[in-house]
Amino acid sequence: MATSDPDPLLSLRRSIVSNSPPTTTISQDPTSEATENLAVATYLQFKDPPQSFSLDTPTRFISSDKPVDLRSIYFAWQKQDVAIPEYIASAQQLNEELASKDGGGSKVQNLVFVERLDLITWLQGASEESEYIKGLETDAASAAQSAQVASGAAGGVSTIPSSTAGARAGKTIDPRLQEIYNGERRMGDRNTVLRGIKPTDFSHVRKTAELFLRSRPPNAKGPAAAGPSNPAALASHPKPAAPTNAPGGKPSARRPDPIILLSPSASSLLRMSNIKPFLDTGTYTPPSSSASTPNILHISRLLPSIDPHRPLRFILVDTPEQFKPDYWNRVVAVFTTGQVWQFRQYKWQNPPELFKEVLGVYVGWRGEDIPGTVRGWGRGVVSVGVEKWNLGQGTQGRWRDREVVEGIWGRMEEWMKGKGWGKEGLGR
Repeated sequence: MATSDPDPLLSLRRSIVSNSPPTTTISQDPTSEATENLAVATYLQFKDPPQSFSLDTPTRFISSDKPVDLRSIYFAWQKQDVAIPEYIASAQQLNEELASKDGGGSKVQNLVFVERLDLITWLQGASEESEYIKGLETDAASAAQSAQVASGAAGGVSTIPSSTAGARAGKTIDPRLQEIYNGERRMGDRNTVLRGIKPTDFSHVRKTAELFLRSRPPNAKGPAAAGPSNPAALASHPKPAAPTNAPGGKPSARRPDPIILLSPSASSLLRMSNIKPFLDTGTYTPPSSSASTPNILHISRLLPSIDPHRPLRFILVDTPEQFKPDYWNRVVAVFTTGQVWQFRQYKWQNPPELFKEVLGVYVGWRGEDIPGTVRGWGRGVVSVGVEKWNLGQGTQGRWRDREVVEGIWGRMEEWMKGKGWGKEGLGR
């Protein structure tokens, strides 16, 4: 929506979506020296249209009931691909540089991982709304103006007041026409009819329409289509066009995303670098030790017994370091190697107690013994095996991987259904 005052968040989003990122400069002058050091830079310059904003400008993004400044927003965007510890360390280092430069007047705010995820998703244009971003003031102003039009106080389609209908210069109004004028009622224009007299959120209409407009997936003919008996369903399950939401603390009409926790152990066969192709396409590849491994992943999966029309979006992380207490209610599975130290930061640190609350998954090599610790944790842990990786063969001939993955999804769907997950989330 157009606004008379440029909005830094909208300008940043437009530049990112149009692949024309802004530059940081040491002054408001667009021709001034550009620098990538946010401790030295003071302004963010945009090319189309030409605009500049101070990095200390507060934005409509709200964290801990306070607006987040533009420097913190841009810093979070720059660090979108780094792991949480590296992001926190970089923020601390930047704050130290800012303190030495201006005596602590400026400071980068450290966003928790769900806020950062929601922000990045919105900036990329993958989501049209964010529960952390306040609406523009022009939305409320437009609604107030529409209310005046609807009440006849201003604007709208001009009418002939019944009290003055007969006062036209030098003319006598026919009594029957005067009676018609007296029966007129004030009306607004089409914008008034569409807007109503107060701000109204119609986003739920779009979400409801998606249920009818989305084409039916070719393999979703029944509950068994995505079950363990049909491995081909894994590669062709439908994916949503855009993320629906990120975890948040306040009530939202969007369905909360279930969470899957991975093991951070270096000995784990499944880590953040290879879990997505494994669960998404049913192909196992060895984990990568690259430093650019993402710290948050998303996987969408249609679970017919929970919601036969909309795929659920799962959040995958390997640490609960940034969890809020209510996030534990959304943890549906924990991948483990059998090492107890993995659970030190968990809400339930005792493995038997943990796997009464969430589904445990152990993935090892086919033909090798399951660790005694895993067997001792009981039926709450699903143990599966994949074929050992053959460097010369690569991914060819790994058709059994799909059977294993379908079995994991089947057990997870069964567990979530038993815990009360429904179309709108847990217990709904």
